[in-house]
Amino acid sequence: MKMKSAILALAILFAFAAYANGTYVNVVEPYNATINPNGSIFLGNVGPGEPFYITISSATTNRSGAFLDYGWNQFVAYGLPPGWVVVNSALNVPQLSVKITASPQAQNGTYKFYLKAINTGNYSKIGNLTFSALVNVTPNVFNLNVYPSSISVGPGQPALIHIGINNTGVSDSPFTISVSGAPAWSYEETVIAPHSTSKTFAYSIYEDEPGLYKLRLAVNSSASSLVSKTVGIDMLVKASIPNDYSAIGQGAIAFPNIYAPAYSVMYLIDKLARSLA
Repeated sequence: MKMKSAILALAILFAFAAYANGTYVNVVEPYNATINPNGSIFLGNVGPGEPFYITISSATTNRSGAFLDYGWNQFVAYGLPPGWVVVNSALNVPQLSVKITASPQAQNGTYKFYLKAINTGNYSKIGNLTFSALVNVTPNVFNLNVYPSSISVGPGQPALIHIGINNTGVSDSPFTISVSGAPAWSYEETVIAPHSTSKTFAYSIYEDEPGLYKLRLAVNSSASSLVSKTVGIDMLVKASIPNDYSAIGQGAIAFPNIYAPAYSVMYLIDKLARSLA
């Protein structure tokens, strides 16, 4: 009985050692993970119609634990739903990337597909390594923070708006910023907030005619119109001394250089007054 227990313990030990020293895949994007044969990975969220990348290192070890710089020579994806587009990796590069674009018609939900790391011709005697991947399709792949929500400026003077984008998805698709509701202003700006990062962007707007304008600021994924958020901003356009002072700091009013020191003081007074208001 003791002999059988010892043999079983040795078998488990050798099996664990083989598993520990066997081949694996090191995922480096969209985040770091080590995947063993027949393993699985949850990638995160992606918007319908958005592209994303899965990247692995070409390096691995063989079953005896020997390190291989180019154990993996190609990386491919298969088994995706209809309408999804796949571009498999290049050959024999240090990092192998598969690009996948979700179908623009993909419904909300979690989708499963398969990824295969290939040792071409089994040259290193490690075969291929297959694992499954899950990705969740949802238009809610970023958070938006816009400030201020209420601004007062003089006619033709630029107002600066700060736009914070927290990209919680796996796509690096650029975002476009636009504003509607200001007749004198029609301009789109493209910005990049890579996946799993937060970025803040400055965006200026102006209006020539006095009045109260109800603006709608929109941030959209450039890859999908379904990935979009909008916020309201009140812009009061009127002539006033404080607005003129504030415009000096924006560079909106031109003065002779001899008056620069005086106008710098005026701008500082305006900033102080606004901070105390």
